[in-house]
Amino acid sequence: MKRLYKAIFIVFILLVLMFAAQQGLFEHVTDSNWVAHFIAAQGAYALAVLLMVGALFTAVGGPRQVIAFVFGFALGGIYGGLFSTLAALLGCVLAFYTARLTIRSSLQRRFGNRLQKFEALIIHRTWLKVLMIRLLPVGSNLLTNLFAGATHIPAGGFMFGSVLGYLPQMLIFSFAGAGIGLSDHNQLGISIGLFIISSLIGAYLYRSSLRKQVDELEN
Repeated sequence: MKRLYKAIFIVFILLVLMFAAQQGLFEHVTDSNWVAHFIAAQGAYALAVLLMVGALFTAVGGPRQVIAFVFGFALGGIYGGLFSTLAALLGCVLAFYTARLTIRSSLQRRFGNRLQKFEALIIHRTWLKVLMIRLLPVGSNLLTNLFAGATHIPAGGFMFGSVLGYLPQMLIFSFAGAGIGLSDHNQLGISIGLFIISSLIGAYLYRSSLRKQVDELEN
């Protein structure tokens, strides 16, 4: 029965990805003007579709900063940042459980040593460690999600740390998109201010002992 559920899950994901690709939704979700017009014309339906497509886009490795900029352009700095963060979180959940339910054994065979280091790094105080990793300018969002799913890391702590770590950068790009869309220098100023704060936090973390541990994962 467990294998049947896994097979259904895989087929569902593949069908959704095929549909999104055939409809050109991945291309549209990176087009600021198209997204803004789609939301203006379709309202809540458009938001539901864009949330799903944004989640799929980030789940397969698409840069979450792009959708933050696009949604900021269409929805404004605050709402665009929150909406894109939710999409990124759903993409994180999707990638995490894809690894945990379907390709866990394959990842363990391929990345056994790195997975052990990764699990040892964040198995304790998971949410805080994940928050710090998300704020560091290193690594791949997709690989982090897949690695987490292939280990025994608790899902709740991983998701909580991820959403807290995603939010600052998503707001930065969302306010940048809103500033350009509205020709509003205040929005761009907020984006620059958030970027400076985020960079200072990243610089501090870069010098921390966690950075040395994260570097080991690259070896």
